[in-house]
Amino acid sequence: MRVMPIRYSSDVEAMTRFYEVLGLRVGSVSRPGGWVEMPAGDGMLALHQGDAGRCELAFETDELLEDVAERLRAAGYEPGPVIDEGFGRSLRVPDPDGVAVQINAYDRELYT
Repeated sequence: MRVMPIRYSSDVEAMTRFYEVLGLRVGSVSRPGGWVEMPAGDGMLALHQGDAGRCELAFETDELLEDVAERLRAAGYEPGPVIDEGFGRSLRVPDPDGVAVQINAYDRELYT
């Protein structure tokens, strides 16, 4: 599993330039321009159009999301349903503080 914080911004282009100067490079970009992936070591920073300053914790996995959900349930956590997305599939689960964590399984052919 790879960590992928999602940073929301009202200006994805300006935020992308900032993180490029910081040393990250541009990876996949959405066709309409609403988000940019910036690989960073073994993880990735995702920049998304949205409420400026908001940040969300997400993970990318190659594991079947149904297996992740079952493991979470077996440990006493309550994940939401696996959802089909424009990028692949995802599920959300609240952490012990009640903050949603997103787990994504990407199908890069859907958007690259």
